[in-house]
Amino acid sequence: MLTLTGIGKSFGGVVAVHNVSLTISAGEVCGLIGPNGAGKSTLVNLISGVMSCSEGQITLANQSINRVNAHNRARIGIARTFQNLRVFPSLSVAQNIDVARYRGTQDPIVDAAIEVFDLKDKLSTPASVLSYGHLRRLEIVRALALTPKVLMLDEPAAGMNEHETQTLGQSLEWVSSESDCALLVIDHDLKFIMSLCKRIFVLNMGELIAEGTPKEITRNQMVVDAYLGEEHEKAASTA
Repeated sequence: MLTLTGIGKSFGGVVAVHNVSLTISAGEVCGLIGPNGAGKSTLVNLISGVMSCSEGQITLANQSINRVNAHNRARIGIARTFQNLRVFPSLSVAQNIDVARYRGTQDPIVDAAIEVFDLKDKLSTPASVLSYGHLRRLEIVRALALTPKVLMLDEPAAGMNEHETQTLGQSLEWVSSESDCALLVIDHDLKFIMSLCKRIFVLNMGELIAEGTPKEITRNQMVVDAYLGEEHEKAASTA
C-alpha cells in the first residue's frame, strides 16, 4: 500500500531523515517511536506532502506521489492529524467533519465513527467548547471523512489520562476492524503503542534502527540503548 524507499530530508547541512525504507500494508496498525528529535514528525510531514523529500521515493498503491502536493495527497488517500490540534474552533463538530467530506460524499464508516468516538451528541456543539480529549477525537474522525488509505496520527494520546487513552485505543482498533485503512501511530506513550500496534518502526537520529513486533522491539538492544532504557529491558526479560 504505502512504500518508502530510501527517503531522506536535509535542511542545509542538517540531516533530519536519512535513507528510511519501510512498507505499510492495507489494514495494518503500525507504530512509529523514537526519542525527541529522532525525525518522526519530519517523516510524517514527508509522507503527507507538507515537506518535499531531498531523496528517495514514496509510492501509494504502486504509484509515485513524490510530485503530488499535500492537498492532493489528502484526496488520493493520505490523511493525518497533528501534534498541535488544528480544528476550526468557530465551526460545529458536524461542520468540522463536513469540511473533509469530498464533494459531500457520505461514507457509512464516518457516521459510525462519529458514535464510536463519542461525538454523536455533540454534532451541533462548537469545537471551541469541546474538552481536549474530544478535540483529539474530532481530528481523527475528520481525517476519516477523507476516506483515507493511510491515516497517520501524530501523538493522538498526548495529554490524555489512562482511561481516555484506553478508550482511544479501543476506538482505533474499531477503525482497523471496520476498514482497510492502514494506521501509522506516533506516540510517546509506550503502553498505548505496544498494546495497539502489531508492528513498530523505531527512528533514532533520523535513521530507521529497528522494525518488528512489540515483543521484538522491547528486546532489541539498539532500541533499548537509544530509547527504551534499562527498565524496559528488565521488564521484557521477565515477560
